[in-house]
Amino acid sequence: MSRTSAALLVCLLCSISCAADANEWISMFDGTFDGWKRSENRESWQIEDGALVCKGPRSHLFYVGNDEPFTNFEFECEVMTTPGSNSGIYFHTDYQETGWPKWGLECQVNITHRDPIKSGSLYGVRNISSPPAKDNEWYTTNIRVEGRHVVVKINNQLIVDYTEPDDQHRQSNQFPRLLGRGTFALQAHDPKSVVYFRNLRVRPLP
Repeated sequence: MSRTSAALLVCLLCSISCAADANEWISMFDGTFDGWKRSENRESWQIEDGALVCKGPRSHLFYVGNDEPFTNFEFECEVMTTPGSNSGIYFHTDYQETGWPKWGLECQVNITHRDPIKSGSLYGVRNISSPPAKDNEWYTTNIRVEGRHVVVKINNQLIVDYTEPDDQHRQSNQFPRLLGRGTFALQAHDPKSVVYFRNLRVRPLP
């Protein structure tokens, strides 16, 4: 093999290795609040038996464990709701100290809460009324974003397949509900809602 060919081979192998590393799953939760930042009413978030638990007044738990904002990614976690509970998984959002997150989209977490928009919905964008999950049972939520394309699965069952139009202008300026880039946030909705999250992980996509 010539010196030039050997150099090209090394570059190719390095490129493949870097691509593989970029697509590896990143664990987002190590059993502590490291990598997470709680907003208002911090006490609404607790850790029990290796899971993040929300129970209390409105608060949002933002992921701050990555230096760069997420654009294209695959996110996955296990969720367990209790009867009458409401929560959510935000993505492409930014930290804010108070209020409901303004930026990004919310994947709804709700099996039997009175809100008719149920788990797996892209809240206010694609609404689902009958998710394949039950209260008091762990279920898997998978969110994949590539460009303007979003796919949401629950227990590996397709729930939402949505492509945002190029000229999309949705909702009001208060809640645009548009794709962009940013981080993740989990929602503590109200004192009567108790929801558990575990095995949270993400992998960046090209």
